[in-house]
Amino acid sequence: MRAFAGALLVVAALAVAVLVAAFALQRRLLYFPDRTSEERALARAERLGLRPWRDAGGALRGWRARSPAAPRARVLVLHGNAGSALDRTYYVDALAPLGLDVALLEFPGYGARPGAPSLTTLAGAAIDAVDALEREGGPVWLVGESLGSGVAARAAALRPKVVRGLVLVTPFAELSAVARHHYPFLPAALLRDRFAPALDLAASRAPAVLLVAGRDEVVTAEQGRLLFEAIPGPKRLFEQPNATHNGLDLSPELQFWPDAVLFLEEGGRP
Repeated sequence: MRAFAGALLVVAALAVAVLVAAFALQRRLLYFPDRTSEERALARAERLGLRPWRDAGGALRGWRARSPAAPRARVLVLHGNAGSALDRTYYVDALAPLGLDVALLEFPGYGARPGAPSLTTLAGAAIDAVDALEREGGPVWLVGESLGSGVAARAAALRPKVVRGLVLVTPFAELSAVARHHYPFLPAALLRDRFAPALDLAASRAPAVLLVAGRDEVVTAEQGRLLFEAIPGPKRLFEQPNATHNGLDLSPELQFWPDAVLFLEEGGRP
């Protein structure tokens, strides 16, 4: 009996150690930033035809494409959990030719931007950027990719009168459900950054366009469909049935882009 009790104590201790490690290290499993110096980021942005976007204090906020004289809307791109904003120039290639002013937000702790990523810091950076774009005039739309769809949903919930449209690419309804899918042995209560787009958008009236990868192995296609069902306002769902999470076709020639822009511009009217 003593040996059995001792074995139970060892197992319990190991279980506690695993839970503690999972809690402490989970952000390393969620965020995969590419870090670089501001000097290198500026040089790369120049090669890509982008200019730095700074706040009133001169700190780097992100990157801007050349804006048309009278843009149809100002679009804030919120990227996924890996790389940096400068890896998302395909959104500039797709949207700028359609007469949109495109801004790529750099998340805290990514690229050359200082800080550390979390739900609080990412949402705060998005709100700051949304407010800055609002001051420039015109409608503000958000494009959220993967993790960025969660940031976009939170920003839309916090600025419902400012955010006038959403494009959510490989989105999810609830991050805790995604975590359970990948780590079923860990309690959902351990999750620190509880992105919950379905809850954040439960009262949203902004038109929303969702693009789902049918073979999404990261957040799953079902999560995107669940989010679509949860959105009460005008919405459209597009799906690429054979695409994986990182294998979507986002080329600027896709009819998806002008269709999405027209839908948002018309306020979701059929």
